[in-house]
Amino acid sequence: MMSTHVGLSGRLAGLFIGSKLTPLILIGALLLGLFAVVVTPREEEPQIVVPMADVFLSFPGASAKVVEEQLTKPFERKISEIRGVEYVYSISRPSGVLIIVRFYVGEPMEQSLVDLYDKLMSNQDLFPPGAGTFLVKPRDINDVPIVTVTLSSDRYGDAQLHQFAEHVLEHVKKVPGTAGGFFAGGRPRELRIQIDPARMRAYGVTPLDMAGVIRGENLALPAGRFQSQNHEYVLETGRFIRSREDLEALVVGVRDGRPIYLRQVADVIDGPSDVTRYVWFGLGAGGNRDTGRTNDASRDTLHESPAVTVAVAKQRGLNAVTVTREVLRTVDELKGTIIPSDVRVTVTRDYGETADDKANELLWHLLVAVVAVVLFLGLTLGVRPAMVVSLAIPVTLSLTLFTSMLIGYTINRVTLFALIFSIGILVDDAIVVVENTYRHLTMRRRPHREASIYAVDEVGNPTILATFTVIAALLPMAFISGLMGPYMRPIPVNASIAMFFSLLVAFIVIPWFCQTCYRAGVVMKGVEQDDTTDGWTYRFYQRVLTPLLRHPLLAYGFLALVGLLLVASVSLFYTRSVTVKMLPFDNKSELQVVVDMSEGTTLEETARVTKAVTQYVRTIPEVRDYQAYVGTASPFNFNGLVRHYFLREGSHQADIQMNLLPKDQRSAQSHEIARIVRPAVQEIGRQFGANVKVVEVPPGPP
Repeated sequence: MMSTHVGLSGRLAGLFIGSKLTPLILIGALLLGLFAVVVTPREEEPQIVVPMADVFLSFPGASAKVVEEQLTKPFERKISEIRGVEYVYSISRPSGVLIIVRFYVGEPMEQSLVDLYDKLMSNQDLFPPGAGTFLVKPRDINDVPIVTVTLSSDRYGDAQLHQFAEHVLEHVKKVPGTAGGFFAGGRPRELRIQIDPARMRAYGVTPLDMAGVIRGENLALPAGRFQSQNHEYVLETGRFIRSREDLEALVVGVRDGRPIYLRQVADVIDGPSDVTRYVWFGLGAGGNRDTGRTNDASRDTLHESPAVTVAVAKQRGLNAVTVTREVLRTVDELKGTIIPSDVRVTVTRDYGETADDKANELLWHLLVAVVAVVLFLGLTLGVRPAMVVSLAIPVTLSLTLFTSMLIGYTINRVTLFALIFSIGILVDDAIVVVENTYRHLTMRRRPHREASIYAVDEVGNPTILATFTVIAALLPMAFISGLMGPYMRPIPVNASIAMFFSLLVAFIVIPWFCQTCYRAGVVMKGVEQDDTTDGWTYRFYQRVLTPLLRHPLLAYGFLALVGLLLVASVSLFYTRSVTVKMLPFDNKSELQVVVDMSEGTTLEETARVTKAVTQYVRTIPEVRDYQAYVGTASPFNFNGLVRHYFLREGSHQADIQMNLLPKDQRSAQSHEIARIVRPAVQEIGRQFGANVKVVEVPPGPP
């Protein structure tokens, strides 16, 4: 009979070692892991909640100094009083100010915006006379476009490309899971009125008269309803202006009892707006080898063409892989119909593909790590013990992935790194249980079932203590503050969850599985049956440790050597012999070149400088293609969201988006390419008096 003095681990083993539920639990855990891998959204980086908002305050006619004194400073002080606000930045300009409010990482987005609105509404008395109202625009990581498609053509101009982009955006916005969308570049259609002062004086019409008439006529209002023959009709007065003819037919005045039409005093032009930005597309030196992401119109095209880029973001919590696939499938369906065949369609950003590639790559590395551990166990313990111990790995990983999905984590490189990081320590508990179970079976003092339970109970408390010691060492990392906190948090959380489940698997599943693999006569490789002192490990340790234990001088010398090595390794940080970084450089597929001219520089001069930079960019062997944005911001990433690159819309500002060849088609890392490109483009910028910078996508949060 078994003794009643059995601890928690022994009771768990006894409860499940003969239960028919144990194999069902095993199968269920594996199915839950498979379900989590398929269903959990995949993203390149962890989702970080950083509540931010842009507050626009207008003060028409005021100088930047007046705006700062009468508008910026009072509202900065009030906004900084809001609980949870970390930083308040401001940009005071003539006629208005932009106040950037950033809350602490992890603050609830909705409550932060409510507090901000409440503070602004309750302090409207601070607005000086003549100031306008405020506008609040929330900023979120889900505002970052996950897919961008660039339309370019040698036949069509930027105005026609703008029309195509409008239709493309209208269709892709119907894809389930898409959120915000916009396009960069092109010129929209507008009706422009060119007044003739001489004719206006002759007819006695002023510009204010014309503006009032246009404003009043471009309006439709309900005017009631009436019923006739069992039908109800809704009446509207006025109509919106839709064409040049509508505008020319407006009556802007009356003279001598005759109406004066707008066409009599002004010319109406229906066409694209004035040029306020330039966007063009070009193939790099590596573009000829990688035309798979463009349609046929791009082949063998080496010069630059006008372009418009359509950018689409996704909704929070959805799978970036599936959303981008659906968006690109929709774009492919528009080719030849909405998008003419001679318009080049290039996918210039696909975060769904990069997220899927990185997730698959890390899953492959995870599999390699599992196989390596299994082979090592097979060489040291034997085939059957290795099978028993290796069972803990897929079961533990499956339960960890499922729990991570329930918490709300996505499959990204940080969460998968946590699993790869913990592979080696997941099998520790199972190895201890298997070895002690085997020892009790070879002693043959108790029946098989009773010996297994006693074996688990004997090592249960030390195993629990060792497991929770590792968890205690990992968990403090989950409380790092700042942007790095939520970015790195999946590592300690997932690793701790994996350690806890490995403990449960060692106490519940492993004893049950041992009954199948450990029968009478089973031999564990590396462990002698009769005398443990004959084992090679015992002989090795005896030969090494005996002199140290018998001679105090050797023991103290060995401890001194260990201490010296410790001091030497720590000193590497102070001597800067080892580069210390939070995260290693990532091999991204994109780089950004930022061009800043002095304020007041014309759009054409900025375009000329940007053209000189792109002429160099196109010669870089690793560049697949590039897009230049002059006077307008390029589609931003998370780094650009935090740094507000989307506000770069001045005539003296330009961005160049460089798309590199896939990683398997180039030997150089993106950081190495940036180091080579940086001095070259800076030298080009110095020739024109421009400040040119190469911006890399940081491996973690900016």
